[in-house]
Amino acid sequence: MLALRLKEHLQQASLDNDRGKYYNAKDNLDKALIIANKIEDKTNQGKIHTKIAKVQFLVGQQNQANISLGKAIQIQRKNNDYANLAITYNIKGVIHSTKEEYKNALEYFNSAKNLFEQEDLKEYISEVTLNEAKVLIAQNRFEDARLKLEKTILIAKKYDQKRRLSSALIQSGKVFSALDNLDLALSQTEEGLSIAKSHNLLENVNEAFLTISDIHEKRGDYQSSYSYIKQHIQLSDSILNVKRENLPAGLSGKYISNYKDAENAQLKAQIDEVSAESAFTRITTILSIALITILSLLTLSLYKNNNIRLNTNTMLHKKNDELIVAKEKAELASKTKANFLSTVTHELRTPLYAVTGLTNMLLDEDPKDHQIPHLKSLKFSGDYLLTFINDILQINKIEANKVELDPEHFNLKNKIENVMSALSNSANDQDTKLHFDYEDGLPETFIGDQLKISQILINLLGNAIKFTKDGDIWVKAYKIDVKDNMYKLRFEIKDNGIGITKEKQDQMFDSFSQGSVQINRKYGGTGLGLSIVKGLIQILKGKIYLKSELGKGSTFFFELPLEYDKEADKPKVEEVKKVSKMENLDLTNVKILVVEDNKINQMITKKILNKMNLYCDVVDNGEAAVEKVKEVTYDVVLMDIHMPGISGLEATKIIRTFDKELTIFALTAVTLEDKMHEFGEAGFDDIISKPFKQEDFEDKLHAALSGEKIVSSFFS
Repeated sequence: MLALRLKEHLQQASLDNDRGKYYNAKDNLDKALIIANKIEDKTNQGKIHTKIAKVQFLVGQQNQANISLGKAIQIQRKNNDYANLAITYNIKGVIHSTKEEYKNALEYFNSAKNLFEQEDLKEYISEVTLNEAKVLIAQNRFEDARLKLEKTILIAKKYDQKRRLSSALIQSGKVFSALDNLDLALSQTEEGLSIAKSHNLLENVNEAFLTISDIHEKRGDYQSSYSYIKQHIQLSDSILNVKRENLPAGLSGKYISNYKDAENAQLKAQIDEVSAESAFTRITTILSIALITILSLLTLSLYKNNNIRLNTNTMLHKKNDELIVAKEKAELASKTKANFLSTVTHELRTPLYAVTGLTNMLLDEDPKDHQIPHLKSLKFSGDYLLTFINDILQINKIEANKVELDPEHFNLKNKIENVMSALSNSANDQDTKLHFDYEDGLPETFIGDQLKISQILINLLGNAIKFTKDGDIWVKAYKIDVKDNMYKLRFEIKDNGIGITKEKQDQMFDSFSQGSVQINRKYGGTGLGLSIVKGLIQILKGKIYLKSELGKGSTFFFELPLEYDKEADKPKVEEVKKVSKMENLDLTNVKILVVEDNKINQMITKKILNKMNLYCDVVDNGEAAVEKVKEVTYDVVLMDIHMPGISGLEATKIIRTFDKELTIFALTAVTLEDKMHEFGEAGFDDIISKPFKQEDFEDKLHAALSGEKIVSSFFS
């Protein structure tokens, strides 16, 4: 019942609005809003606030209109009602344009247009582009306005929007007149006038009369110009009379007049009484008048304060809206950046897979002695490029605050020793000695994110080795504060290498920064390592410092809070022997399907599998993969993602409708975490990132073929 009454009020408001009975329309909208609030109809609440704002704007109540639009925007954003939010943005833009705030107006029009396109409501775009054109005309940007109007005319014709088509043609006439193409200006405006007359669009007819008059005046045809301006004035008077009839302003005037007459009569009566009464009465009257005057001044003061409050409130709403628009722009920029990185890294990793794969194959196939240095150089270049891509992704992840902590029990002393052991060969190549000093009495077992601590140590120690030739590097760990079980530890990585100038030290932790271009060329590196280190230390709630002197060496200090783990047993360091896990499995009847559209990648993957005594079928698209899985019982499917026809994601979703148990690995160059949830949702068991390391590839295949539970590090 209430929903029906709501609909009736909205229909009546629409009729009143079309007839110019704006106050009646406002009354019906207020009643509709009460009902919408009662039944908690959020969609209609937002729409009604927008309609109220439109009426308030038409009767000149711009401040109130802004407040109503602010309420509408808040509801529509919360409700994800993007279609109606676009309409609200459009009206907001119109209000800004009437205040000559053209930059803000164009921003709101652009937001409205983007939302209409997002919601596939192309028929509404014509009104926005028309409003954009009007702003551009006001800015004398006639060529830009012409392009907007061409788009408006095309859309209006497509969707049979006579009012917008008529208005666009008239505005087009103004533009061509400004561009001194008077024949086309007259033709466009007359066409707009014809449409307006045939559909009784009086406002458009009136605007056409004025525009044609201006065009004839420019042409020197003053008689025609006078004729059209005369028609414009007559029609303007008629429209004004209609508005006067429809607006209750006359009533308000009558009430004011009656009130003033009554006030005058009262004053006259007071004068008569004053002349007839005693001195005491006179004093009483004077005091009364004084009191009335004081009350009037207080009332005026309250009125002014209320106006100031209203203006302040309006300004706050405006600033809030601007902040929200800025936030939406930032979110869009962030999303665009993520998509760009996803595309670029995929396009780089795909050929890298071919480069590194073919290089490793050639190195394993007994190359000639003089070819080995060239192949090793090629392998180094491929590995460097892969490291560079990974560093960019890591920086992007840190900047987006998407790095999550993974605290676990670990032995800190062993962790540092393992990092030093892993980098000892690099140090030997530089004829550099590594020294380790772990404070006596400092506990070894802590709770923390050991992987990130390893990354920090590897980067800092790797840097020290890179810049120290025939020297020494000292690694120290000691406590600087203890509270209960929380230890504040300081780590030092000190070298006696080339050092860093004071001028360069402030920039060392910025992305793509190294001591100089010459150092970059001589020692290599992406210039991202220290930026990653700083980001990781901040995530771990620590600090990093640098002390360096050119020619004498550098010392990097970083401090981290770590929780002492009393319960943990001291883990034993075991020597890991490289043994191929696949040798222990019976691979006779194992069937693997490789789904890959790139011919080179097909060959590389097949060669790697054959080397592991595994044989496979190969298909080059998602449709063929689905059919193959239906026909043959496979143990593992290696699925590429980007392929012609249906993608690897879609193919996997289809396979999962009839086979839930088959192990499917995504063999992909996409590595952005933002995309990872899509793989889990599609039904992949895990991801093998291209280009992959042979050991990682073997580990994952071994887990699948031996029946171990596959636990993905990318998604749960």
